Amino acid sequence: MFVVLYRWSLIHGAEESFVSAWQEVTKYFLDNFDSLGSRLHKGDDGIWYAYAQWKSAEQRNFAAENSPDLEDVFKQMRNATKERYSEIVLDIHSDLLKRGNLD
Repeated sequence: MFVVLYRWSLIHGAEESFVSAWQEVTKYFLDNFDSLGSRLHKGDDGIWYAYAQWKSAEQRNFAAENSPDLEDVFKQMRNATKERYSEIVLDIHSDLLKRGNLD
């Protein structure tokens, strides 16, 4: 499994737009590229965190390179972002997270 941690500082007032765009991207990848989904969090430090799971790095890269339908959605996310921090790739050593949707 391939897991990536993303981090952003968002523009005050643009959080809802960012969350909406993040959900749209995740649903698109779930429906079109069989991704394993993502979770988006806001930390008590004001930083937004998300992690996305994929079957492999190759699957994630293929999806990112073959999603022209998401250009406007990615722009929506960029427009809501004050600062984007570098991605962190995570290796799973223990997975006891209960599967399920919080919606």
